[in-house]
Amino acid sequence: MATLRQIRGLSPFFALDVGRPDDSWHDGEALSHGPALPDALDRISTRYRTGERRVAASLFFLGYTARLVSPVVAARAVDGVAPDIRPANLWWRYGPEGLQVRLKEPVAGVGIAESLAPAVEAVHAVTPVARGLLWGNAGSSAAGALRTISRGGVDCLALADELFADPPLKDTGDFIPFPGEVVFRRRSCCLYYRLDGGGTCGDCPLPPRRT
Repeated sequence: MATLRQIRGLSPFFALDVGRPDDSWHDGEALSHGPALPDALDRISTRYRTGERRVAASLFFLGYTARLVSPVVAARAVDGVAPDIRPANLWWRYGPEGLQVRLKEPVAGVGIAESLAPAVEAVHAVTPVARGLLWGNAGSSAAGALRTISRGGVDCLALADELFADPPLKDTGDFIPFPGEVVFRRRSCCLYYRLDGGGTCGDCPLPPRRT
């Protein structure tokens, strides 16, 4: 898929590797069954010193959407064809470097909502985190990708309207008019402020924390 090479040149964060990795990686389907996802949340809880399972779940899904939604948005912006990021076409692992993902095959995929729905349900099934919060993380990742692309001179207004036209992304936040910049304000909080030393993100609906 030539698009993957093209978007890698836009930003390193849009890079998606392809191919079978070593045995330390999990099949994407392992998100929905077995110990892989609970074990990853345990590692996140330990790494960030949080006893709140929903915070660990949100951090996991933030990483998941940042690494998968961002290249999908970039691919849609450059040629309209996005890679398949459904769990069945993924490898993933959580290690010292954080969450890593790879594609099994460089094939075209479906919409963001359909691609992420299985992962949303998988995370929700193992911890009491709101689905709306998880979709908010996805919306934030999509908006962040649009902002990066627009700074490279690509007009993203039509794509933003298309991506956020329908639920669940439609309900995740609002674009705020600002000259020359993509500004997004989400309607849910990712809970990063719940971490020791954490604060509010740039698109957070909560007021900034006082120091």
